[in-house]
Amino acid sequence: MVRVSGPDRLSWLHSITSQDLTGLPPRTSTELLVLSPHGHVEHAAAVVDDGEATWLVTEGSHAADLAAWLDRMRFTLRVEVADVGDEYAALGEAVDAEGEEGEPVTWRDPWPRVAAGGTRYGPPEEEHPGRERAWRLVLVPRAELADAVAAREAAGWRLVGTWATEALRVEAWRPRLATEVDHRSIPHETDWLRTAVHLHKGCYRGQETIARVHNLGRPPRRLVMLHLDGSGHLLPVAGAEVTLDGRPVGAVTSVGRHHELGPVALAVVKRSVPPDAVLLVDCEGGAVTAGQETVVPGEGVSADRPAARGPVARGLTPRGEGAPTSML
Repeated sequence: MVRVSGPDRLSWLHSITSQDLTGLPPRTSTELLVLSPHGHVEHAAAVVDDGEATWLVTEGSHAADLAAWLDRMRFTLRVEVADVGDEYAALGEAVDAEGEEGEPVTWRDPWPRVAAGGTRYGPPEEEHPGRERAWRLVLVPRAELADAVAAREAAGWRLVGTWATEALRVEAWRPRLATEVDHRSIPHETDWLRTAVHLHKGCYRGQETIARVHNLGRPPRRLVMLHLDGSGHLLPVAGAEVTLDGRPVGAVTSVGRHHELGPVALAVVKRSVPPDAVLLVDCEGGAVTAGQETVVPGEGVSADRPAARGPVARGLTPRGEGAPTSML
């Protein structure tokens, strides 16, 4: 957890991240990305404001790195940044509701809804497998975590572990910073423009890549869900190589044993991989076959891609040549 306070907090975060945060109402959940100058994902955070401070929830050691980066970007603005991960914990609940007045600060996962200013590469919300996954994070002081869990169990809730929640996340095609992101990742490859990117806000670092790939299409890689052959009881690990006809075409990012689907995984593969191809995934003990379920289509065109306008100018030729060309 990173807590950002001060009267300039929302306008400041708006100016340096991918999300439109101006006027974000209290107890309204969204998420943001911090991008490199080339548009690669550096940080991702769940976002909710309690009226006095903005809470950013990210993963593991990324919180300290995010807090340090934000602190360097403060300049003379009226904001204060604090890494409060040692003081607070996030308790996951299978509940599709924002936090109410009197409840602890709560972030409701917006996935797979297309937020205002966002777009989608995958199916519309009503056809998306993530539509039935209810999920929110309740932020509780670490000293009170055991009591918070005990109170829920006393009310009839059942405590489950991360294996169960990860399997449901894989089924919902929900990307995570710690798993689906590497040093080359751009948001288009994982359909993250649904919830974490506003296409029509002001300038921010990495916006050029966001606009160019959205306008021209064809991100270099795409996220897929893999249905793994479970007959050999082999399960790959994150990072396992994915091959087609003996050639490496991608890597596994997340793995789960789903209660209905069996062994499943998310993987990032080359855009050119045919969506109906049967892939091989490396496991300890041998490779297993995997069928694909398309998350980001191979053509890489979003639902809101602008229509092509044709050449900007006609009849222009490069100096010393007779072939026609156009200016971009």
